Amino acid sequence: MSIHSGQLQRRAGATTTSSRWSGVVAPGLREIILLAALWTTYAISRVVASDDLAAARARAADLLHLESLLHLDVESWLNHAVTPISQIAVPMSFWYASLHYLVTPAVLVFLFVRHRGEYVRARNAIVIGSAIGLVCYVLWPTAPPRLMPGGAYLDTLVSTSDVGWWSGQTSLPNGLGQMANELAAMPSLHVGWTVWVAWALWRHVGVVGRTLSVLYALGTAIVVVATGNHWVLDAVAGAVVIAVGIVVSGRIAARARPSS
Repeated sequence: MSIHSGQLQRRAGATTTSSRWSGVVAPGLREIILLAALWTTYAISRVVASDDLAAARARAADLLHLESLLHLDVESWLNHAVTPISQIAVPMSFWYASLHYLVTPAVLVFLFVRHRGEYVRARNAIVIGSAIGLVCYVLWPTAPPRLMPGGAYLDTLVSTSDVGWWSGQTSLPNGLGQMANELAAMPSLHVGWTVWVAWALWRHVGVVGRTLSVLYALGTAIVVVATGNHWVLDAVAGAVVIAVGIVVSGRIAARARPSS
């Protein structure tokens, strides 16, 4: 009887493990497909967005004028201060070219595996915020500082491309630069995604984790401006569109919650 009971327990345990894995794998594949669709949408936006550099530079000049009125126009000073110093420029280039590709998916996986009940809202928040950003890229293509004429801004990633995998065009690997929208400066989703990371992790980490997540967001804002890839107001707008995504996703979650 004891041997038979042990066999039944092992079979029950195996069935439970199998059910647990099937409960993770199938939804996980669905989420991968959904996020891949978002990336496909971005790729399509690259095709339909205007590549009129002169118009994009004019919009950037208007943005810079507004920054000057607000005393926020620090891009040229910061860019020229850090780019000639390889000990600073190289780490910043690695930061810009890699962390948003690594940290954001890692946080999504963490929420999906450890906090499934909050995952859907968090995923909706970043999808909605990113979608708003993509619409802005199509309707209001704006040149980043590095594409402005006159030599007022340096392209930090180009100056450090000999030590990294990024191309001379964008943070994408060599050979894939043509897939990126170089006029997708406003808003900065680099910054927006870091704000999302800080928000998504806030309830699940301690003081150290919260401090690191805030420093990650602030550090990214400095990096995107210092490397000549975004204007200060691009960073602000990136935080705003993700904040909108967080608010909208919260309302969607509240409506989907069954009333007591």
